[in-house]
Amino acid sequence: MKVVITGAHGKVGRAATQALLDAGHNVLAVDLTRPGFDRPEEGTASYQQADLTDAGQAYAVVRHADAVVHAAAIPEPTGNPAQVVFQTNLMATFNILEASIRFGVKRFVNISSETVPGFFFPERDFLPDYAPVDEEHPIRPQDPYALSKHFSEQLMDAAVRRSDIRCISLRPSWVQNESNYEQNLGPQVRDASVLSPNLWSYVDAYDLADSIVLATESELPGHEVFYIASPDNVGGRNFGEILKTYYGDKIELRSTARPDASGISSAKAQRMLGWTPKRSWRDYLDVDGKALPHA
Repeated sequence: MKVVITGAHGKVGRAATQALLDAGHNVLAVDLTRPGFDRPEEGTASYQQADLTDAGQAYAVVRHADAVVHAAAIPEPTGNPAQVVFQTNLMATFNILEASIRFGVKRFVNISSETVPGFFFPERDFLPDYAPVDEEHPIRPQDPYALSKHFSEQLMDAAVRRSDIRCISLRPSWVQNESNYEQNLGPQVRDASVLSPNLWSYVDAYDLADSIVLATESELPGHEVFYIASPDNVGGRNFGEILKTYYGDKIELRSTARPDASGISSAKAQRMLGWTPKRSWRDYLDVDGKALPHA
């Protein structure tokens, strides 16, 4: 297929672009980064610069595409003014999706977020109702980032009601690669009391890229939402024990597939997409949270 991937030069976009190329697809990479004009390296994706908050530019890059992977976004709400986060993320999604519908794109993969339920960046703190968190968890976002991602999923619902496009929204957990495992996850490996709203969850960028390829190639009808998180928690501890230690009875513990389970369940993605995560923090870090020599 001819696949357009937006946000192609970000952490997720780079891994997904390579995975799509490796799967044999013809990829057009799109981002805000300025293009180069030297001879491209053999086997790399074509590239086009575009600001997707401009509808005309969104239409220009989607033309002739069979599938679109939309990863472009301001990735969290703290580094930009609230209105910039909300307007950028929501309008970029609206424009690229609208262009996809009008050009008859068959499959749209929306990179949503684990933050959608709302307990990651709230102004008035609250906790998950239960863990591991799954796609059925109630959604109560307060911040502009989670709201923009929640609305993006609603745009997918509307799209399948008004057209023949098929949509999948992926909610990745905190994405890690070889460059940031130690910085981001090392403290939690060493000390479980270093808490995070996702309950010690994470996902490897290359496992996420595999799920993006599966979603792009999927024939699932309508719009499905999937959490994408590694099956184990950071540190490999007994999940029930650490949940009780640090949250008491404030979060209901539900059944887990393994003692060291993630705080986010990807059972639906494994069941319906056939996603099989292959990588763990253990491939990059030792038991003290330090980078392994080969990582």
